[in-house]
Amino acid sequence: MITIVDYGVGNLRSVANMLRKVGAACQVSSDPQDILNTDRLILPGVGHFRYGMGRLLESGLIDSLNEVALVQKKPVLGICLGAQILGSGSEEAPGVRGLGWIDMHCKRIPDSQGCRVPHMGWSDVRPVRSNDLVESSEEPERYYFVHSYYMECKNKEDCIAETDYSFPYTCAVNRENIYGTQFHPEKSHRFGMELMKRFCSI
Repeated sequence: MITIVDYGVGNLRSVANMLRKVGAACQVSSDPQDILNTDRLILPGVGHFRYGMGRLLESGLIDSLNEVALVQKKPVLGICLGAQILGSGSEEAPGVRGLGWIDMHCKRIPDSQGCRVPHMGWSDVRPVRSNDLVESSEEPERYYFVHSYYMECKNKEDCIAETDYSFPYTCAVNRENIYGTQFHPEKSHRFGMELMKRFCSI
């Protein structure tokens, strides 16, 4: 069973639909017991970092999430804002602390070389180290992005994939059982389906 965490921000239905397409059993829940009993966890999210962390704090789920991710060490996938809040914080919300599961901080994408912010649309994603989530292939994997901030890892080993948008930046992260993608696999058609299959097999 995969539990998609409902804390009031995220494309819950889209994520659930994609998981069902690949044959995965899933549920959308804000119940701490469902979270503690799950086999895998997905933390979605869209919008402002401050609002997302505020809703997560209000939900009362952080202790359960910490238990699953840091103690039980079950596979966890953060998507978009859900990936950003895996880190320590963001320039978007000075003083607001993230979950701190991965040592990274989010920075605003600079307006440069005709690249408008937010970064919105399809981009190639390339793995930078061997991992279980993003694969190397002869055909570049393309995913859908919509965001204004990017993840910067303090430890380069936590970066598993990059993309380019006026400059190369981290778009997927991993530390032990915890994964995050800046892009939206649930909106990325066949490449997203393959990524979700890989997450289900971790």
